[in-house]
Amino acid sequence: MGSPGFMSSYGLQNTPQPSPLLEERLAGLASAMADPSRATMLCALMDGRAWTATELSAVVEIAASTASAHLAKLLASGLLVCVSQGRHRYYRLAGSDVAALLETMMGVSMRGVPTPASRTPLALRHARTCYDHLAGELAVGVFAFMQREGWIGEEGSTITDVGKRGLASLGAVLDPHTRRKPCSACLDWSERRFHLGGDAGAALLIAFEKQGWLQRNPGYREVTITPEGKAAFYRVFGIGT
Repeated sequence: MGSPGFMSSYGLQNTPQPSPLLEERLAGLASAMADPSRATMLCALMDGRAWTATELSAVVEIAASTASAHLAKLLASGLLVCVSQGRHRYYRLAGSDVAALLETMMGVSMRGVPTPASRTPLALRHARTCYDHLAGELAVGVFAFMQREGWIGEEGSTITDVGKRGLASLGAVLDPHTRRKPCSACLDWSERRFHLGGDAGAALLIAFEKQGWLQRNPGYREVTITPEGKAAFYRVFGIGT
C-alpha cells in the first residue's frame, strides 16, 4: 500500500471509498450470474415472460432439482422474483433494470468477436424482445427514424412533443406516472447500435402487437413480422423487412 504522502499527492485521501456492504453485494451479484446454467436461464427470461422451474430446467437441459437450486440463488441475489398462481410458481426478471444490465453484458461479451452478425441467428438478429421492448435490426431502424424525425432528443433520453404525437398516432400509450425512464437509448448487443427502451419502448412494442404488425412467439425472444407489419414498417418508418 502506498505511503500517506503518496495518497495525499494524488487526492486519494478525500476520495469516497465503496462500502464493504456494496462490494460484498456486487460480488454476490456477479457470482449469481457466473454459472452457465444460471446465465442461460436469465437469457431465456429476457423474453419478458414468466417461466416455471420445469420450463427453465428444460431450456438448460438439467434436472428439476438442480434448476431449483439455481433459481434459489438467482432469487437471493435479487435478479429474479417468483410469482405464485394457483399450484404453479413462475419466475421472471426482477425488473427492467435487470434486463438492461443483461443486455449491456451481452454487448460487452461480444466485444472482440469477429463477424458477430454471422454468429447470431438471423431471426434473433432481425427482431426480438429485450424484456418488454423491441430489439434487433428492426428496432435499431425505428430508433434511427425517431432520431432523424426529432421524435427523441439527441441522446435518446427524452421524448419531444413531436415524438409524443407520433407515438400517439401509432397507438403507443405512455405512462405519465412511470417510475422508470420515460425513454432511453438501449445498446443493442447484436447490432452495436441503439434501440428504444424505457416506458416509450415498452409502449411501442405493445402498440405494434395490438395492431397486428408483429407476433410474439411463446418461449422465444424472436418475434414474427406479419405481412401487414412489413407494409406498415416500410410505410411509417421506411424500413424494409
